[in-house]
Amino acid sequence: MTSLLEARQLRVEIGGRCVVRSLDLTLAKGERLAILGCNGAGKSTLLSTLAGLRPAAAGAVLLAGTDYRQMAPRAAALHRAWLGQHQGDPFGSGVLETVLTGRHPHLGRWDWESTHDAELARSSLAAVGLQGFESRQVHTLSGGERQRLGIATLLTQAAELYLLDEPLSHLDLNHQMAVLQLFTGTACECGAGVVMVLHDPALAHRFCDRALLIHGDGRTEQGAVDTILTAKTLSELYGYGLRQIEDGGRRCFIPE
Repeated sequence: MTSLLEARQLRVEIGGRCVVRSLDLTLAKGERLAILGCNGAGKSTLLSTLAGLRPAAAGAVLLAGTDYRQMAPRAAALHRAWLGQHQGDPFGSGVLETVLTGRHPHLGRWDWESTHDAELARSSLAAVGLQGFESRQVHTLSGGERQRLGIATLLTQAAELYLLDEPLSHLDLNHQMAVLQLFTGTACECGAGVVMVLHDPALAHRFCDRALLIHGDGRTEQGAVDTILTAKTLSELYGYGLRQIEDGGRRCFIPE
């Protein structure tokens, strides 16, 4: 079976410094992968490389079995959706028309959004708690509301693969949990693959199947969350001692 996403002997560099070396990675339908590491370790850079938005220093990244280098941007957008860290709005726009941009990869050059597209956009807004915001201007939204707007736009895109760079940024606890549950449902019920950069290993353990640890010096570790997200591996990753606590099948970590 063809993987949704595959990295082969991937090397990622930042300013000539190797942050990921010889990475082999596959992601199947319905899988959720967390990427964790210290600030500046290269998590966002790796994710943008996995999204085909940044060239690799060596190796290859395949999307649905095809090398990104052989895909047009629009073809890639039909398969993968990307959430970056910064949700800018250089031009004035409304909430509904912004969410509808998620449908653009599915439209022909001269096509307009259909009634079905609008219904999908409204459903996506409701899924992130922004129902009733359709006529609002984007510049009037708070940081957390803009983050949820970006997520709604991704849902409207209806891709097979979601690549999320710190999707919990600007969100309060309630909306953090709602977003993680939303993508868990998208993976389990729709078979989508999800890769997300997270900072909280406890949330990664609870909501992901596997984790990829980025050390920032080329080394990486990956495995099932139960195996790799331990006090020992995370203490080494973050350079600070952590204590592991188990409660009802859930795992959390506190500083020593």
